Amino acid sequence: MLNNLTSRLSGVIKSIRGEARLTEENIQIVLREVRMALLEADVALPVVKDFISNVKEKAIGQEVIGSLSPGQALIGVVHQELISIMGKESSEINLSTVPPAVILMAGLQGAGKTTSSAKLAKWLIEQKKKKVLLVSCDIYRPAAADQLELLANQVNADFFPIQAGQQPREIATASLEHARRHHHDVMIMDTAGRLAIDEPMMAEIRELEVLLKPIETLFVVDAMQGQDAVNIAKTFADVLPLTGVILTKLDGDSRGGAALSVRHVTGKPIKFAGVAEKMTGLEAFHPDRMASRILGMGDVLGLIEEAKRGIDQNEAEKLAKKIKSGKKFDLDDFKMQFQQMRSMGGMGALADKLPAQLGDAVKNIQMDDKVIGRTEGIINSMTLRERSKPEILKASRKRRIASGAGVSVQEVNRLLAQFEQTQKMMKKMNKGGMAKMMRGLKGMLPGM
Repeated sequence: MLNNLTSRLSGVIKSIRGEARLTEENIQIVLREVRMALLEADVALPVVKDFISNVKEKAIGQEVIGSLSPGQALIGVVHQELISIMGKESSEINLSTVPPAVILMAGLQGAGKTTSSAKLAKWLIEQKKKKVLLVSCDIYRPAAADQLELLANQVNADFFPIQAGQQPREIATASLEHARRHHHDVMIMDTAGRLAIDEPMMAEIRELEVLLKPIETLFVVDAMQGQDAVNIAKTFADVLPLTGVILTKLDGDSRGGAALSVRHVTGKPIKFAGVAEKMTGLEAFHPDRMASRILGMGDVLGLIEEAKRGIDQNEAEKLAKKIKSGKKFDLDDFKMQFQQMRSMGGMGALADKLPAQLGDAVKNIQMDDKVIGRTEGIINSMTLRERSKPEILKASRKRRIASGAGVSVQEVNRLLAQFEQTQKMMKKMNKGGMAKMMRGLKGMLPGM
């Protein structure tokens, strides 16, 4: 996520090490590089100009106090300015109305409206404990309603079925009445998109907005479109009373300039960011946390929240009690750790929220779904006795397990070596040896 911008800015900050204070001369050199980094990230030119001007004004003459280096002092200024252009404070979704609270999704075709509608439904169900109805008003794209119905089933949301030949106005009226009768807390309306902005599209969505009177009108924009995304967002903001933005595909190979531009240009807050293709891949947008990630500081709070969502608390407590009681950490416990890592989005999602140096180390770990799947396959090929007593695994047993899992004996040996290191770490943790445990962590996962 925004890796190029992060690495460029980190390099720029390092360039003024050794200076006694921030002066106009050294600031000018640094800001020239910052300007290039932002433009390469496809940040809109007016945003770059304002950003550079504000950083220069606040940084020049700032004393380097205490143990801060000039680079650290500049990071403080840049961090605050990044937060400022992305919205200063988080903007929560507004549901303060008589149910159902209607959320209207707007945007071009291909931006991810339908998927984002389902992700938002899942987020509202799990985080806000709401009863959600998903509705498709897209009568133009083939199977658009079928796609939304499939996604609704995946996220445990209700779906409003439409009839052949129904027009968007009829669908909106009928679905709103249905939501009222069935006591839905929230109704999310997925609207039709086009490949480009046209008058019929804008007229249709304006009519839906007047008819439904949504509490939230969210514009879904593809971060990979760069400056085009910002221009499109501004056009929508001029004709619709937008209340916020959902930025999708922020995990892709995009330069990410839209994240820094869209709030500044439209005046509308970014409320959510799509950070993965899975239905869990939608996060509430926090400008301060995003600024920290851009500067390579990580997002520890986001990591904690992800862990709370992804980790089964009951299983974690059972494991803690088992280890405390003196019982051995076995291969079934080891498998559970891998499964919980997968539920948190894997090592890639973890790396994005870690500070830059740790994140780079974690990214080198080969821990994608395929690796986790092979690990589970190896353990599943073992008998219950072998899982609880891995010391009995000799050559003939290993060959049988490798054959059953469809892997080589070397992979079985590798997994057992990782397991032994993890088991030792668990013993140290039980004895209170945290420092020893951290040293042991180095070899716990493949690639570390």
